[in-house]
Amino acid sequence: MSLKPLQIFQKDHCLDPDGVFGPKTINAMRIAFQLTKEQTANFAGQCAHESNYFQRQFENLNYSYERLLQIFSHDFDTDRNRILSEAEKQVARILERKPEQIANFVYANQNGNGDEASGDGWLFRGRGPLQLTGRRNYQLFADAMNDQEIMCNPDLVVTKYYFESALWYFDNNHLWNLAKKTDLTSIKQLTKRINGGYNGLNDRIEKTQTFEGWLNAA
Repeated sequence: MSLKPLQIFQKDHCLDPDGVFGPKTINAMRIAFQLTKEQTANFAGQCAHESNYFQRQFENLNYSYERLLQIFSHDFDTDRNRILSEAEKQVARILERKPEQIANFVYANQNGNGDEASGDGWLFRGRGPLQLTGRRNYQLFADAMNDQEIMCNPDLVVTKYYFESALWYFDNNHLWNLAKKTDLTSIKQLTKRINGGYNGLNDRIEKTQTFEGWLNAA
């Protein structure tokens, strides 16, 4: 049975690869990533929330019809009149519970992706703790890692560059300055930049503050 990214990190840093995120693992992250305690707590707090404690590796696109209309209503509104016709809703019914087709439809012609037939939506679907998504972002990440193999084998974001993809996200979006403190204002600002809103804010606050406690006690 292959190890998950968190277990690989633990093994690489001489920890028990039990896949449980705890004080020893987060302190190893602080040292490995050369971050302050506050930056580490913020980084881990946001990533742990987004990835279910680093267990989620790929974007889950196995959506029901109802969920598709909730999340991607704009994509199904092809005539952009803000009202979904029966024909537009029918597309969602056809795509229901078909992850690859969903990805190719909703991510077509955006973020550097080609059209629906190109398959870019599925090929460059979300991976990593903060869900690296879209051909353009994968190319920028491949350039940053100096590894163009990522473009023909995007699963490397999971198998080789899981945490690096999240670190790159913080770098590329200039988030480290917002992570210098762990007060509520800083956590809210980071959440807004990462999530686009404040979904799961209380959980992000709880995780960040818990992780800071672990780091201070190390």
